[in-house]
Amino acid sequence: MSVVIGIDIGGSSTKIVGFLAKGKEWELIEPQIVKANDPVTATYGAFGKFTDENNLAISDISKVMMTGVGASHVKNSLYGLKCQRVSEFDSIGRGGIYLSGMSEALVVSMGTGTAMVHARSDGTMKYLGGTGVGGGTLIGLSKLLLNAESINHIEKLSESGSLDNIDLRIKDMTASNTLNQLEADLTAANFGKLSDIASKDDIALGIMNLVFETVGMVSIFAARSVGARDIILTGNVTRLSHCKRKFDEFNNLEVGRGLNFVIPERARFATAIGAAIIGMRWGDK
Repeated sequence: MSVVIGIDIGGSSTKIVGFLAKGKEWELIEPQIVKANDPVTATYGAFGKFTDENNLAISDISKVMMTGVGASHVKNSLYGLKCQRVSEFDSIGRGGIYLSGMSEALVVSMGTGTAMVHARSDGTMKYLGGTGVGGGTLIGLSKLLLNAESINHIEKLSESGSLDNIDLRIKDMTASNTLNQLEADLTAANFGKLSDIASKDDIALGIMNLVFETVGMVSIFAARSVGARDIILTGNVTRLSHCKRKFDEFNNLEVGRGLNFVIPERARFATAIGAAIIGMRWGDK
């Protein structure tokens, strides 16, 4: 048995995935996630949990590929296995292309912050930059304004929220009968209409809206700069229901004309998957 492991050690969580060699094909082993503030603890915990639950012996593993901001903290071998560190941006791009099945796309990784990679299936990757607005912004502002830092708690609050007392929208500035509903609800200023009567639910939704609108607009600018039509969204926050709703809206707005936002299955694990794919393509190196 030959298994290549990919580990993405992020700012708040560690993801792990494996690919099992079956002849000339590779079979994905279902990825897992472990949360821990200490990257070394998270890495050992994720590796132990993953191998145990998938009945993998150390001798079954041919490569361990690591990426992410926390990868530099793991300085020694992992249970005697040599760890190879690979570019996070290459991993983001390869993982997004693999999950989407597309030949070219802008791959957007929404983790603690947000990174953007123009990726092609031939292995050409170009990092285009990003924004500090991301999951860390969502957690930080929620902790400050709502005394809430659990992503599940924040999402639950937002489900009952309304933007009417939070965001200044186009319909607040012009005659709404001249616009269709989507155009009328476009944001002119995030938190630009914050009211004294805004509830915690409203504020939670406003924070989410700010994060996803910022990422969405920056993604549109980046995609157009390289002529990419498809925008693949990856990372932890893609699992939030408001994320999918917001980017579905972008697909129907004039500002997103000609572009296609996609959240593939297992989007949270794209970077770990990309790291493993690099290991698979390295052969015996």
